Amino acid sequence: MQGRLISEISAWQYTGVVNLAGVISLTAGLLMWVTSLRPVRRQKFELFFYTHQLYIVFVVFLVLHVGVLIFTLVAGGIFLFILDRFLRFSQSRRTVNIISASYLPCGTVELVLSKPGNLQYNALSFIFLQVRNLSWLQWHPFSVSSSPLDGKYHLSVLIKILGEWTEKLRGCTLNDPNGEHQLEQSLLHQHNITASVEGPYGHESPYHLTYENLILVAGGIGISPFLAILSDILHLVKAGKPCIPRNILVVWAVKKSDELPLLYSFDMESICPFLSNVLNLEIQTYVTQESEPPLERGRLTKSVNSFGSPAPSKHGISILVGTGNIPWSGIYVVVSTIGLVLSVGLLHIFYINPYGIEYGWYRGLLFFACMVLSPVILGGTVIGLWHLWERKTSAREEQEGDWPKDVMGSNEERVQKDSNHDLVPSLNTIQYGCRPDFKEIFGSISERWGYVDIGVIVCGPPTLQTSVAKECRSRNLSRKGTQPIFHYNSHSFAL
Repeated sequence: MQGRLISEISAWQYTGVVNLAGVISLTAGLLMWVTSLRPVRRQKFELFFYTHQLYIVFVVFLVLHVGVLIFTLVAGGIFLFILDRFLRFSQSRRTVNIISASYLPCGTVELVLSKPGNLQYNALSFIFLQVRNLSWLQWHPFSVSSSPLDGKYHLSVLIKILGEWTEKLRGCTLNDPNGEHQLEQSLLHQHNITASVEGPYGHESPYHLTYENLILVAGGIGISPFLAILSDILHLVKAGKPCIPRNILVVWAVKKSDELPLLYSFDMESICPFLSNVLNLEIQTYVTQESEPPLERGRLTKSVNSFGSPAPSKHGISILVGTGNIPWSGIYVVVSTIGLVLSVGLLHIFYINPYGIEYGWYRGLLFFACMVLSPVILGGTVIGLWHLWERKTSAREEQEGDWPKDVMGSNEERVQKDSNHDLVPSLNTIQYGCRPDFKEIFGSISERWGYVDIGVIVCGPPTLQTSVAKECRSRNLSRKGTQPIFHYNSHSFAL
């Protein structure tokens, strides 16, 4: 009995279901599932990442196992994945210059990346970043920490040193394994660090600008997107453009006070000198693992600044995948879909029907090949035209605009941030040795702001998101007519 079962599983049936292909597909799927479990994913990220490249094996042998008829039931979703994956692959082939890098004592690196002026994103966008000096396979997601109004030709991300990859990034950036000696000198000599980028992804519209009242709750490095939001709002106010947010409360929880430079390096006064006259901004910081302020408060605002030279615009982030390119994306999807329909039809007319191909696994494999080749050939043609349009647009903007001035001006501002941060401490109330009491915070806001709609955006660990979500739900369910309505939004992604 056992020998017969093994022989049936290992045999390759030319008709019906191919058992061996199903076993291979199931094995690949189980390996991906096991490595997706949170303990494995958090402790062995590289194992999780590399194992998930088995999705190709899973899909191919799934086709061979079930045949063309059953595979067509899931072919639509898989085809959309192929469209997205090829578009992301095409974008990620572009080498992107890292314009500058800054290292903060709290173990955070800020990278400023070159981008073309016609690449659109908003303050709540995020990107996937690959540094080829470290790995050709690993991609990591990071929230954008800059506003699109900070400059047309760059965007920045803040990266917390937490694991092996980020530790290598710090060593690569500083050219110093320990990150302790000759930091500034080594940074200035590092001009050859490049990256690849997928994105920016995120909401098409900046929903944070739709609320007059905002509560921004961050945990640790989760302050990054909120710096972009604040910059967005301050630029709009300074330019006299329509800006709905008028009352903003920032609640930030950190473990150690050496993380405060993340906020102090944000120079609000240089963006909008008359900030206090037009915006009610309050910042509450909670340092949870220290009972009192450090003796040397001056150490909190120091940073090490790196190279800051403009790179040619041809080395900026590709506009593929970024928000705001709906016409080109639509053409890519439509042309690829038409190509799939035509290729399948021609395959039946000139090959399958004339030669009487009846094997389900073989016909399924041919169908899957059409699903892959139509985006690559016809969709690739659209992507090529898209790239040509991008180059012409970028070249025209470079001739008419002030690209180098924009980038260098931004870098000079970043270098000078440390000496211009008097406004932030005056707005910031720091409490040591305690965690945010959201019941008290939301109760106080309810009394002060009254019957209004309040947008609550949270970026931090799952426990923080759960606490804020529960408080919002509790307040909304028990609210009276004069109390605000809290609209909960989460801006977090966990690996």
